[in-house]
Amino acid sequence: MSFTSPTSACSSLGYQSSNLFAADGFNRILVSYSKPKLPNNKKFTVSASSEVPLLVKAARGEPVSRPPAWMMRQAGRYMAIYRKLAEKFPSFRQRSETTDLIVEISLQPWEAFHPDGVIIFSDILTPLPAFGVPFDIEDVKGPVIHSPIRTNECLKALHPIDLDKLQFVGDSLKILKQEVGGRAAVLGFVGAPWTIATYIVEGGTTRTYTKIKSMCHTAPHILRALLSHLTQAIAEYIIYQVESGADCIQIFDSWGGQLPPDMWERWSKPYIEEIVQIIKSKLPETPLVLYINGNGGLLERMKGTGVDVIGLDWTVDMADGRRRLGSDIGVQGNVDPAYLFSTLPALTDEIQRVVKCAGPKGHILNLGHGVLVGTPEEAVAHFFDVARSLNYETNVLDHSKEESKLTV
Repeated sequence: MSFTSPTSACSSLGYQSSNLFAADGFNRILVSYSKPKLPNNKKFTVSASSEVPLLVKAARGEPVSRPPAWMMRQAGRYMAIYRKLAEKFPSFRQRSETTDLIVEISLQPWEAFHPDGVIIFSDILTPLPAFGVPFDIEDVKGPVIHSPIRTNECLKALHPIDLDKLQFVGDSLKILKQEVGGRAAVLGFVGAPWTIATYIVEGGTTRTYTKIKSMCHTAPHILRALLSHLTQAIAEYIIYQVESGADCIQIFDSWGGQLPPDMWERWSKPYIEEIVQIIKSKLPETPLVLYINGNGGLLERMKGTGVDVIGLDWTVDMADGRRRLGSDIGVQGNVDPAYLFSTLPALTDEIQRVVKCAGPKGHILNLGHGVLVGTPEEAVAHFFDVARSLNYETNVLDHSKEESKLTV
């Protein structure tokens, strides 16, 4: 199987639902499904299992029958059941730092849609207080760090990560592992050092990143010291998550795309690379996924970090991404979240196009960014229904009549 020319294998197709995957030597995919199941609140609990989840197999590059699927921001405000819970518990910190609430929220999309990955409901800033950086979340400003770190004196506030202060994360992952068993992968996640540093240096969210970018030139020794400390803390946090039950870890370098490629090469990549080396030396079977928002100019550099899977945002054509990355690394994504607001036939066609262009090895179906607020739950259900119907080994069936019945 070669990925030398996926563009022709994808874009030359007419994307007609009845003949989308005509045999062409690339791969063949079956799409045969019934009407999408609407969300329900029925409890879906299984005992722990030694079975390797489909998502983990795909992330490792092992043969799978179809692409596993999950969504970034899978649990959240688009779900009515979440909004109802948030009314009762209005503090995000409370919802994301209380074991019972973390588990309940994490399982909401699992019970409704049965994705192939169940990601813990948390935040990339959650571990900050555990190594000396307290923060608040304000309604308008979002996360606020009242004592940003920009000097040598400020660095003294940092200390090794105290995992006892993150017990709610470990306990939640253990429960999630028991709840989903081998039916889905339990996903943990962390922020990359550069992305976490942007909050710590800027004092919260920013649109310009001027303070931390200027530090690259005016106080590089301070920034390197901060990034090195974050690297060690994040690596230990990943190990803690895996030992608590996470099957796979996603590293979010959310703001890495705000750097020019040569600056990312100097100020983000080495620290991600170090984290990957630490994890691979201690937990070699744990797949690592790297996602950067706006990563079109960074794909080849991202591959050099040593992660197992590269997450593509929706601005990168999957065929081009696969061509640039090659077939020896996994890819994740990358349906535009806005497609979930379109007609269901249009969503189906886009899922098929993305899967076709990614190829049958090492692809995790996902959005190119998180689920948007206001996304119809019926569309999310349809996304997963289509994903479950795919089959790499079978020719496509004509399902245009069925699609014509489906609308959001």
